[in-house]
Formats: sequence, structure tokens, C-alpha cells
Amino acid sequence: MNKKDNLKRVIVDFKKLTPEILALLVEKYPDGYDDDHVISFKNANNEIVEAVEVSTEDTKYLVKVSTKLAVTMENYDEDDYEDYDDDDPEAVQEPEMDQEADSDED
Repeated sequence: MNKKDNLKRVIVDFKKLTPEILALLVEKYPDGYDDDHVISFKNANNEIVEAVEVSTEDTKYLVKVSTKLAVTMENYDEDDYEDYDDDDPEAVQEPEMDQEADSDED
């Protein structure tokens, strides 16, 4: 059996994104993610969730995709997080969004 199959699986929403996970995402997807990288699955409430996957030695993270995530990855600078712990979800702040980007459901 593959060791990767035994990883703990964690679904991460933008609000719980930590500097460590953000750094892993930027490292794995330096040019951003596209549709080929997105995994779709149903959560416990039978809702379809779309996420991108990154792994550490013992954990597989499924990070929910969103416009906020894409913008934050695009503007990533590790120096922004040097005063925070790697596992601090308060460190990753919501990006400033254009009004047009907020209304992408039109």
C-alpha cells in the first residue's frame, strides 16, 4: 500500500488558510491553478466542493478554490508572513477585491 494513501485528509476553507498551506500552494502552482488541477467531490452535506490539493509529509490538504484564493496566491510574498507562525490562520488576510470580481455570478 502506498504511504500517500495513509495521509490525513483536511478540507481547508479560505478563512482557515495558513501561511504554510499558502506557501505549499504557491510552490506547487507557481503560475496559479487551472481547471486541470481542480478536484470536485461531495462533502458530508452532499454539496459539491471544488478544491486544489497539496500535501505535507503526513497530511493531504484540499483547499477550496475561490477568487480570493487565486488573488492571494497571485500576490503571495513570503515576507508578508514572517511575523506569524506557519499554522496561524489569522495571518492570511482577505485580499482587496474589485467590485467586478465580487459579482462574478452574473
